[in-house]
Amino acid sequence: MNYPAKIDLHMHSTVSDGTDTPEQILINVKAAGIQLFALTDHDDIKGCRVIQSLLKEDDPLFICGVEFSCKDELGQYHILGYQYHADAQPIRDVVRLGHSYRINKVKARLDFLERGYHFAFPQEELEKLFQMDNPGKPHIGNLMVKYGYANTKEEAIKEYINRIHFRQDYVRPEEAIEGILLSGGIPVLAHPSYGSGDQIIVGEEMNERLQHLISFGLQGVECFYSGFTQRLQNEMLGFAKQYNLYVTAGSDYHGTNKLIALGDNHLPDLDDYPDGLIRFLDRICVRKS
Repeated sequence: MNYPAKIDLHMHSTVSDGTDTPEQILINVKAAGIQLFALTDHDDIKGCRVIQSLLKEDDPLFICGVEFSCKDELGQYHILGYQYHADAQPIRDVVRLGHSYRINKVKARLDFLERGYHFAFPQEELEKLFQMDNPGKPHIGNLMVKYGYANTKEEAIKEYINRIHFRQDYVRPEEAIEGILLSGGIPVLAHPSYGSGDQIIVGEEMNERLQHLISFGLQGVECFYSGFTQRLQNEMLGFAKQYNLYVTAGSDYHGTNKLIALGDNHLPDLDDYPDGLIRFLDRICVRKS
């Protein structure tokens, strides 16, 4: 028996801000040769239920995932949850809270764009926007491009949408971690070295953040990540060893919304898997012949 050689535990579907449906995610995961994967849509677990309903015996191994956008006095974090019980009330409560904040921010951003820049959209477009599972900045950016208010989605977000800031409309990290734990899941810090905007968090600041989150029950860190340099990866592996944390690997795939391929996470060969990753795989009880 061997551990999976190709793993991707961080990806997004159309349930949040990806361009692949959950059904397409499963097809593309199989085509990419990935042996273990998780769908981690923002503030929603609907896509995981879809994939679970489609899985066949010879399909890749799958665990339910989610990614909560969190913020507190120390900054912003993205907290991943793995292998929770999807019917558990605590995880559903955090999903509901995250979704409500997300909708409030979409409304505030649209109002900001109209008041500040006179950017307005047809009512039918707004109705379609709010019918989405989890609308967000990329969806508003695409509308801006469609109606000539920006040349690219990236320009729309950077030059306009990001000019409005929110202090309170975020799930707190302790709320996300508690909801995951009470639902039998594993809370993991996504792409730990990246804060808000272009912020890079390293050294003592990273150490302080980890101690802060560990006090709430954080159990793992995403050390193998598409956007990490070797230096950032090595530092996070060092912290994982220091605090006996689980290690995970994820690409942060969003379909055509990002130039990242499934499985792109710099995962080493099986012989070089760190102890934290082996312990994580043992915890979720997945091995593949």
